[in-house]
Amino acid sequence: MTQDQQRTALVTGTAGFIGFHTAERLLQEGWKVVGLDAMTDYYDVTLKERRHAILKQSGQFTAVEDRLEGDGVLMGLFAAHKPDVVIHLAAQAGVRYSIDAPRSYVEANLVGTFELLEAARAYPPQHMLLASTSSAYGANTEMPYAETHKTDNQMSFYAATKKANEVMAHSYAHLYHLPTTMFRFFTVYGPWGRPDMALFKFTKAILEGSAIDIYNHGDMSRDFTYIDDLVTGIVNLIEAVPEAAEARDVARTGDSLSPVAPWRVVNIGNGQPVQLMKYVAAIEAALGQEAKKNFMDMQPGDVPATWADASLLEQLTGTIPQTPVEEGVAKFVAWYREYYSV
Repeated sequence: MTQDQQRTALVTGTAGFIGFHTAERLLQEGWKVVGLDAMTDYYDVTLKERRHAILKQSGQFTAVEDRLEGDGVLMGLFAAHKPDVVIHLAAQAGVRYSIDAPRSYVEANLVGTFELLEAARAYPPQHMLLASTSSAYGANTEMPYAETHKTDNQMSFYAATKKANEVMAHSYAHLYHLPTTMFRFFTVYGPWGRPDMALFKFTKAILEGSAIDIYNHGDMSRDFTYIDDLVTGIVNLIEAVPEAAEARDVARTGDSLSPVAPWRVVNIGNGQPVQLMKYVAAIEAALGQEAKKNFMDMQPGDVPATWADASLLEQLTGTIPQTPVEEGVAKFVAWYREYYSV
């Protein structure tokens, strides 16, 4: 990308796990990146600050520390930078935390996304890419999950707010012709991951000699998606701009394009469910240490399995995530040991 061709991406949540890696990839590929993050204390702020410090080493990165839902914050950023592409990754995350602190999900996920959509209406980008979640599939038991499945029975308030984001974005795409792609992520993991995620908690506990909590007595499976694969999916989808309804083939097989808006939803996952105990075994192998296990019942709001149909992602970009969990977990463990000097 030459200086004349250089484009600007507004990425929300750049001090977060996925936002950091996405911004880093875009910078490597020659983009200007405006990164917004609130630096909330949901987990270790120092980890967020260190991610941002890496991004700030690039002269093409502009860091903004403020809240999505702040009055006029996003409108001001859109007005000042006129982003070509918007990648909205900031959110209050966590299924279980949404049971204890639901208001934070209303503020960040609902009000924050509303502010983003209003700013996009005023300063339309070429493409809006917004994060949803595999949790949106909720009580759906038909697997693999396909984008065209019904998603009406969310199991947690977190999932409900992300589903709401999908339909909010659809209405704006229809009303104001804002090309929008929603991603449904499937259990993302890797270096610089969140401390509230299983991989981080398990690694920390095993190294400390503490027991790890295994929910549903280990009878769980997830479509674990390595962070580099996820970012590749996001970046590749930037050019897969949903077309206006009248300009596309409405019968396109397997596509989730709306019949009334330039809007679609895309799964980003391996399409390969992995049993939780196999994942734990990969952590033990990478650490060279066996875990003490505390088998427990299922937690409220959780689901026993997730599994993506990744065929639409492959159709749109030509590639799907493929990193085996053994390889991805080993890379996380290597990062963890270096970061914490253990």
